[in-house]
Amino acid sequence: MTSQGSAATWSAPNSSARAAHSAALGAAFAADEDPTALERAAAVAKSVCSEAFSVVAGETIQLHGGIGITWEHDAHRYFKRAHGAGELFGAPAAHRARLAAGLGLTSH
Repeated sequence: MTSQGSAATWSAPNSSARAAHSAALGAAFAADEDPTALERAAAVAKSVCSEAFSVVAGETIQLHGGIGITWEHDAHRYFKRAHGAGELFGAPAAHRARLAAGLGLTSH
């Protein structure tokens, strides 16, 4: 793979990780500075961070190929954790639905 191909492959995971970092910082600042905004900021952070974890873990498996899903490399552990965390803490779509409902953007 060329360096241009590598850059294209990692642009989505890198963007996802940066968005997750910003969302997590936003939630942390809300907890410290504006507790009334914490519920909304936490829902955003949960959605964005969970999605980023899944994207980065999936791309790591793709990058490493067959070894990424064996015991020879740790990539499979992150992939499994990403999907397990989604089940344990709620899928990104569930957090976005709760956020939309809180903003009055649903038709329910």
